[in-house]
Amino acid sequence: MASMDRGVKPQQVQQDTAYVPILETVENSFDFENVAKLPLWDEEGNMIPFDHLYKKHKVIVIFIRVSYHFLCFISRDYVEDLAKIPESYLKDANVRLVVIGCAPHKYIKQYKEETKYPFEMYCDIERDVYNTLGMKEIQNCGNGSKHLKHSLIGGLLKSTWKAIKTGDFQGDVKQQGGSFILGPGDQVHFMHRDKADQDHRPINQLLAVAGVQQVSYPKDPRIFDV
Repeated sequence: MASMDRGVKPQQVQQDTAYVPILETVENSFDFENVAKLPLWDEEGNMIPFDHLYKKHKVIVIFIRVSYHFLCFISRDYVEDLAKIPESYLKDANVRLVVIGCAPHKYIKQYKEETKYPFEMYCDIERDVYNTLGMKEIQNCGNGSKHLKHSLIGGLLKSTWKAIKTGDFQGDVKQQGGSFILGPGDQVHFMHRDKADQDHRPINQLLAVAGVQQVSYPKDPRIFDV
């Protein structure tokens, strides 16, 4: 099946321009025993256990931060860039890509349409997986995200306006996310718990660690433009 072009022209990143990640130490604190059967919900309200994601595949799992039920503009910008990964890159590497949020599952379909994100997305409504894996609750904006497209003021105003229109102001704005590369089985290849709103890992770092071809992002100086 042909890959979808979502604003990124498939191309081979040259060896001297490819992003080589600085690997963080994989901690021995990933709680497979207690997290495996915790529930996630898809957009139809179907429940799956967390270990369904990694039992038979290598998977990149992105936990996005909570702010007004999927209205966090920082996470939205990040997910929009995840959407630009050609499906063929993941398929060739036999890697799944999953985004997890904390909003009720009824918001998933609209969020995927707005961000053009075509891959798997689930909700951890009670934040059981977030809490078990030690995701932080801290109010800290941070800086330096390569995937942030909005100014902080402009993004905050946009998120607030959407919240006003939908009437949804729920959500703990202190809840941060994280990124993990797991599987197949009980294997941990990479783990990072965000320490601030903009502390999510560069997408090409995650792709490189997972063995997936990297993507050219015009705002990322480590990868040449196409």
